[in-house]
Amino acid sequence: MTARVSQKHGICECQKLPVDAEGHIRQHKWLNNACTASAKAEVRAARRNGYTSSSAVTRIARSIIHMQNLHRRLSIPTQIHHTTYWQDWQPTSGRYFDRRPQCYTVRASLACDSPPMSPHNITEVVTSEETDDGARQSDSDKKDKSGATSATPSICPSEQQRGEKTIVDFADNDPLNPYNWKRSKKLYVVIVSMVMVMNSTIGSSIASGASAETQRYFGVQSESQMVLPVSIYLIGYVIGPLVFAPLSESYGRKPVMLSTFVVFTAFTLGTALAPTFAGLVVMRLLVGIGASTPMSVIGGIYADIYNTRKARGLVITLFMAATTWGPLIGPIVSGYVSVISWRWSYWCLLIISGATWPFFLFMPETYGPIVLKREARRQRKKTGNPNILAPIELEAFDLRNLLVVVLTRPIRMFFTEAIVLTSCLYLSVIYGIFYMFFQAYPIIFGGIYGFSAGEEGLAFLPIGVGAVIASLVYMAWDSYYERSSAKSPQPGWTKKEEYIRLPLACFGGPLFVISLFWLGWTARSDIHWIVPTLSALPFGIGFLLIFMGELNYIVDAYEVFAASAMGAASCSRSLFGVILPFAARPMYSRLGIGWACSVLGFLSLVMALIPFVFIRFGDRIRANSKFCQQLKREKEEKELRERQGRESRVNVQPVSADLEKQV
Repeated sequence: MTARVSQKHGICECQKLPVDAEGHIRQHKWLNNACTASAKAEVRAARRNGYTSSSAVTRIARSIIHMQNLHRRLSIPTQIHHTTYWQDWQPTSGRYFDRRPQCYTVRASLACDSPPMSPHNITEVVTSEETDDGARQSDSDKKDKSGATSATPSICPSEQQRGEKTIVDFADNDPLNPYNWKRSKKLYVVIVSMVMVMNSTIGSSIASGASAETQRYFGVQSESQMVLPVSIYLIGYVIGPLVFAPLSESYGRKPVMLSTFVVFTAFTLGTALAPTFAGLVVMRLLVGIGASTPMSVIGGIYADIYNTRKARGLVITLFMAATTWGPLIGPIVSGYVSVISWRWSYWCLLIISGATWPFFLFMPETYGPIVLKREARRQRKKTGNPNILAPIELEAFDLRNLLVVVLTRPIRMFFTEAIVLTSCLYLSVIYGIFYMFFQAYPIIFGGIYGFSAGEEGLAFLPIGVGAVIASLVYMAWDSYYERSSAKSPQPGWTKKEEYIRLPLACFGGPLFVISLFWLGWTARSDIHWIVPTLSALPFGIGFLLIFMGELNYIVDAYEVFAASAMGAASCSRSLFGVILPFAARPMYSRLGIGWACSVLGFLSLVMALIPFVFIRFGDRIRANSKFCQQLKREKEEKELRERQGRESRVNVQPVSADLEKQV
């Protein structure tokens, strides 16, 4: 049995709690006195030196271990609770001052029917706040095993010899925990992540403004082939989330994003230098694969650092604003610079990605299990104890598990989770319509009003203005919800999960439908161009409100599986973004602008019923969800462990004050 001291200037103390033989405890009370006397002697020595040394701490803990071993030899039926109370020594005042306990609790039982010297396997939970004293303590333990320094060597086998596991976990208010990071650090992660999304989304539409120049340069005759530089990019969005989103939940967010951003940057360079149209299309596919990770992982990153719905909702709003503004910037940039050369569209994208690299390299890892894994690796290196592990290292990560469980999770969630399936369908329809507009706007504004490529790009700006208005609507709704939740008694509707986010989608759906009919029936030569252009305003409001409502609902419902759920959403909507643009020119030429937009409007009207269905039946759907049930069980187990830990710390009375008085 071992006791560990995991904080500088820590004093490990214990209280024996009788189980059924109080007479035995009183009979052997001299054991406790011997331990206490040893501890007092070490404190006196530390006081003479003006500080509490780590070696003194180690010897105090060793005295307690010795007491435990004597108890075992005498077969005293006791249960010993260990806890660590942190104290610092002030040489100037000659007193200790207490800090808020950031401790771990180890429970070790000595059963009545156990043999006197039989080993007892103990799982010890150590907070991630172990510092350099862990390594120094390890050195002391090694000396103790050789008998060179300790007057009371431990009889008990070492933790490493018995193969016991020390599990590293976050303490209360642990600064390593991404939830407890400083606001400035979280803000840095939010901004860098948003810039990464902007790189991805600008790249998705950068080819649309240079379509005519690209067609002339390569001599492409088919109009459908000119859809490929945009659509083939979105095929990368389909492939990426199936792999990179679940991998980020196994190996961390940053390593996955780093590797894919290398792909994005390298093949953007290749796109700018493409010698043939076929080479251009292939390069665009590879760039799209590299760009797919931010779209599916950023939501998980935000869930890693914010544990409240309000904070998560706000940053998801920024994420969605970036996904809206990025595709709008692409046609404007390429529409004007392609006059020089179509290659300059991709050179501009490469410049933007190059400027992003320095900021991205300094972004920390946000996935909690991977943070603990790195801390456990650091502790193993310092202490030489291979049994210090993070919880994620206890899971089986073989090839079969990777292929069957991890990589298939987005697909399984798409086909087995009703919330994911219907949300993906709704988002896919409106996303596909959005990318159809990159083919439809040249037909409408170029064909009817004679706009240039750059002016066609500017016609998209009202969509961005609508996205800003949608963000303000979100914040107003969030404020209203918070005020309503604070009322006493609390209104019943505020306690329902579906009312937190989905009303935004319920409001945005009709606006999206109205904008399509507006555009279709006002785009005529006898009506001023500003009228159909302004239809993009409700389009942008509805588009972003639908995305904010649905994606926030997915993140709140699936939490740690949010990256996989959003990966499924990203994959499905990208499929529609690939397919629907190919139908734009044939549909608009055969049906006309009015009826083509009306068909899209009726389809959107059917999809707009989905958030209303969630509000009515969402709680029942989540109750039958396997992933939601698993999350609920894990939350209950975590709350139980935390409650037991708090109760253990309350039951153990610190004797440090008594030591100070008696010294």
